[in-house]
Amino acid sequence: MRPPSPIVCFAAFAVLVLKAFAQPADAPVLPLAELQPGMTGQVWTVFQGRDPEPFAVKVTGILRNALGPGKSMILCELTDPRVQGMGAVAGMSGSPLYIGGRLAGVLAYQIQRFETVRYAGFTPISDMLEISTLPAAKNGFAPTPIPIKGDRHGARSTDGSGSGFSPMAPAFSIGGLAPDVAALLEPQFSALGLNVTALGGNDSGSDHPDSALPNPPALRPGGVVAVALATGDISLAGTGTVSHVDGNRILAFGHPMLSLGATELPMASAEVVTILPSQLNSIKVANTGGIIGSFSQDRLSGIYGELGRKAPMVAVDVVFPTRSNRRSLHFEVVRHEQLLPAIAATGLAQAVMGSNESGFAHGFKVTTTVHFPGTAPVEMSQLYPGPQGFRQGINEFVGDLSLWLFNPYARVFPDHIRFSVEDTPETPSGSIEQLLVSRTSAAPGERVDLTVGWRAYQREAASEIVSLSIPPDWAGKELEVILTTGPALDELTGRTHAVPIAQLRSFEEYISALREFRETDGLYLAVVEKARLLTDQRATTPDMPGSLERIARSADEARFQRRDAFTPLWEQRVLPGRLFNIMVRRPLKITD
Repeated sequence: MRPPSPIVCFAAFAVLVLKAFAQPADAPVLPLAELQPGMTGQVWTVFQGRDPEPFAVKVTGILRNALGPGKSMILCELTDPRVQGMGAVAGMSGSPLYIGGRLAGVLAYQIQRFETVRYAGFTPISDMLEISTLPAAKNGFAPTPIPIKGDRHGARSTDGSGSGFSPMAPAFSIGGLAPDVAALLEPQFSALGLNVTALGGNDSGSDHPDSALPNPPALRPGGVVAVALATGDISLAGTGTVSHVDGNRILAFGHPMLSLGATELPMASAEVVTILPSQLNSIKVANTGGIIGSFSQDRLSGIYGELGRKAPMVAVDVVFPTRSNRRSLHFEVVRHEQLLPAIAATGLAQAVMGSNESGFAHGFKVTTTVHFPGTAPVEMSQLYPGPQGFRQGINEFVGDLSLWLFNPYARVFPDHIRFSVEDTPETPSGSIEQLLVSRTSAAPGERVDLTVGWRAYQREAASEIVSLSIPPDWAGKELEVILTTGPALDELTGRTHAVPIAQLRSFEEYISALREFRETDGLYLAVVEKARLLTDQRATTPDMPGSLERIARSADEARFQRRDAFTPLWEQRVLPGRLFNIMVRRPLKITD
C-alpha cells in the first residue's frame, strides 16, 4: 500500500490549522449595513466533544426590526449538508457567524420546523455587544420574572404548523435523576419556560459551596458553555454556544434564556456527547462540568458573564437518619424564587423514588429545615403513606416550599435547605370511626369525656379518650367540639396558609407567622366559639366593640381586617404520626 503523498499530508494539516484558527476571539466586526444577500460564511459550533467545527451558510437577507424597533435579524440558508438534514439544533444558540474573516452575528432563531430547505435567524453581533455594558444586579439577586405557562419558545407561531420563528431553546438537561422522576417534575419546569430533557449528565461532583473555583478553561467562540441552575448530585443546566470572548468576558446564546435581565447565574463548562437529529427539534446531548464563572445578564440579544467569578447559590442536602448505609445527596441551586423550590423538590423526589435504596413502601416522614441568615432555622414536616402519596402531592409540596422559602418583605435567600427522610415502621394512614362527646350540655367545673374511635391501616379498631374540665369563663356559651387536621383547624380559626401581605410588616414577622402553623400529621381536638375577629397583623381580637373597630379600620384598612371565624378556647393534638382527612363537629352547650 502506497503511503500518502506530501501534498495530501499538507492538505490535511491545513484543514486542522483552519479549524483551530479560523474563528479568532478578536475577529473584526462586520457591520450590518455591509451585509449583502448571497454572501457566504461559516458558523462555528461543537458537534461532539469540546472543539468547534465550521458549517457553511449563505446570507438570504435582513429582516428589519424583526425583533423590535432597531433590532433586526439576519436570515441565512443552512447550505452545509450536515446541517441541512437536521436544521438549527437546540444547543447551537450563540454559534458565531463569520463572513470574510469578520464576525457578523450569532445563530439564535429557528425558522419554521418542517421546511424543505433549512434556514436560521442570526442576531447581529452589534446587538450582543451592547449587553456587556448594562448594569449588574444589585446585591447579587436576580429579579423575579413573571411565571410563564406553556412553551415560551413558540410565541411567534400562531398555529400547529410551526410557521414563523422562535428563539432556539438552550438544551436544558437534568443529571442525577431517574427518567420517571424527571417526567414527574416536567410540568413544574415547563411552567417556568424550561424545556427540560432527562437525557443528560454531569461530571461536576458535589463541591462544597465555599470551595474556590478551578482555573477556568480557555473558552473560544464556537465552543460549548452551560448555564447551571443546579450542580452536584442533581444538576440542571442549559447548554449553548460561546459567541464572543474578550479576556474573561463571555457572550453566548444570542437570545434570552429566561429574560431575567440583570441576574446572577453560574457559568459551567460542558461537553457535547452527540446531536440527536429530528424533523421537529434537533438537540445537543451534553455533560455539564464544573462551575467556571458567572452570567450577570440575560437579555433579548443574549447572555453575558465573566470567567472566574462565582454566583451565590443555595446548598441543599437530603439525608436519611434511619438508614446508616444510604448515601446522602448534596447539590446547590441558583438563587431564584421559582427555580429553587422546584429543583430542591426534584432532588427530594429522586431520593424517595429514584434509586435502588429507596423502598419507602410503608411510608416516610420528610422534615424540611430552612436556614435563613441571622435567624433560627424554620422547620416543617410532612408524612407520606409511600412514594405514590408523594407523587400525588408533589405540586402541593412545591407550593408549600415556595411559601416557606420566600416572602414579599425582604430579598432574603436561605443559606441552606436540609431534607431529612425517615422511614415509618408501618403505613401511617388511619381512619376515624366515631367521635363521642359524653354530654352535650355541661356546667363549669364538670368533666366532659371526648372519645375518638379510630383504626390504623390494616389494624384492629382502637380508641383514645381525652377528658376536659369546663372552666368558669365558658359559662353560658354555645360552643362546638371539632376533630380535624392541623391545616383545617388553621383555616377555621383564621390562621390562613396564604399569609395576607398587608397584615405583616417585616420578614421577621413573616417567619414568626410560618412557625405558628399547626402540625400536618395527627388530629386536633378543639373546643371553639364562633366569633367576629379583628386582625391586626397576626394578632386577633374577638368581638371588638363596633366603635373601636371602625376607628381602627379607618386608620389603616389594609392592616386591620374583620372576618367571621372560630376562636379556639381549648385544643389538644391526638394521634400524632398518622395521616387523616376528616372533620367532625359536635355541639357543646355550657350552662350558667
